[in-house]
Amino acid sequence: MKSVFNKKWYSAFGLAVVLCVLSACSPDSIDGELAPAPESGDVTFTATPDASNPNIIHYKNTGKGFISVWDLGNSATARGSEVTGTYPVKGDYKVTLTIITDGGTTSASKTINIAATNPLMLNIPVYNFLTGGADELAGKTWIVDKDSKGHLGIGPATSAGPDWYSAAPNDKNGKEIYDDEMTFQLGGFAFNYNAHGKIYVNEGYGSQFPGAVKENGGNDFIAPYTSPANMTWSLSEVSKDKWQLTLSNGGHLGYYVGSTSYEILSINENELYVRQIQGNVAANAWYQKFIRKGYTRPVVPPEYKIEDIEDDFEGTGNVVYVGDGGGSLVTYDNPALIGINTSAKVGKYVKGDGNAAEFANVQIRKAYKLDIRERNKFKLKVFIPGYNDYTTAGGESWQSYQTLQKQVSMKLQNRDLEGNAYTTQAEVKASGLATDKWLELTFDFSDFKDRTDFDQIVIQIGGEGIFTGGTFFIDDLELLK
Repeated sequence: MKSVFNKKWYSAFGLAVVLCVLSACSPDSIDGELAPAPESGDVTFTATPDASNPNIIHYKNTGKGFISVWDLGNSATARGSEVTGTYPVKGDYKVTLTIITDGGTTSASKTINIAATNPLMLNIPVYNFLTGGADELAGKTWIVDKDSKGHLGIGPATSAGPDWYSAAPNDKNGKEIYDDEMTFQLGGFAFNYNAHGKIYVNEGYGSQFPGAVKENGGNDFIAPYTSPANMTWSLSEVSKDKWQLTLSNGGHLGYYVGSTSYEILSINENELYVRQIQGNVAANAWYQKFIRKGYTRPVVPPEYKIEDIEDDFEGTGNVVYVGDGGGSLVTYDNPALIGINTSAKVGKYVKGDGNAAEFANVQIRKAYKLDIRERNKFKLKVFIPGYNDYTTAGGESWQSYQTLQKQVSMKLQNRDLEGNAYTTQAEVKASGLATDKWLELTFDFSDFKDRTDFDQIVIQIGGEGIFTGGTFFIDDLELLK
């Protein structure tokens, strides 16, 4: 027999339970009686033109409801008992208020008439930057800023930029995104997306596009795409100088992650930087950078110099270490006050265990390019404990060794390539080192002194491509004079 239940009662009961939890009521306070569902007559609101500008309307919920959700009729939405809508262009706008009570939800609408377009509202920087202004009848076209680091990335919505993934320049070559052209027109707030036939789609949304195929070497999709007709855009000022860009009728920007609303983090004549939330989960914020089509970013030569680089782990060093790939380095009590090193504090280097830490290392990242023409030798003390497991085999098939190594490697890299910095590296190794004694090593990069692109120093102990972890100690890092 097919089970039958009252869906309206089920929804109301669920809402009541949520309300009870939020108000910390006791089980005894739920007696099975729910408030009646609100009716459309319970939804009332006022719409008051601003005293100085009739194209700005102030709305106030004058009816019931402890939550007020507004569709302002201009592609913008808002929450709260009092909100404001902005309407630069004349026309009729259908404004809908939805209230939520302990008995359910209901809505009511009004048509707001804006008698005349207010040009002054459109002659403001954010509108002009986005569209080219009233003098650009054809609008302004934006493209993905593919040559910029972080032109696509993901991280929390609370961060200033992508924390978890930040695309290197041209990282998405072949993904059908770098030839996309997005045009904003001031007239009619028209928007057009020329994708030249295909767009790049997040893995969770490929099913929305018939004919989408999974990208090579990844989980996202390449999808056929024709720009829908009658797409429009709108801007709403969510707070002072903070703007939200909303696209309607199927519009989106660049990499598609489901959302069509974008927070403008920064905009000027040539650059646009936005953030959007994927799936209403604030932790999943995608960041994208765009530039005006035809714009060539000025080439700013990097600073090129050399400074002292030293660390004795006694608090007087000038080095910051960044763990990478399962590698870490912290200050630690010297485990062997013997031989050439009786310092109280040293650095404890840990290579993580398992496949995930096969490339473990620590990095020193500089804000300038290293001038190693004269100063190109590093000194480092190291202690290789005999208690590490140097016999268990396990590693990548391409590696010439398959066990944890009694080895220290120092590398200089160009961080501009981010995830591919290793392809630029110069490496000096010290292998087959003695255990259970302090050793002083010199890493000579004089063969690479004509390189001008290094900005990262990598220390890697125990080898790479090896699955066995280990603990090591270092001290007295110094760039020799």
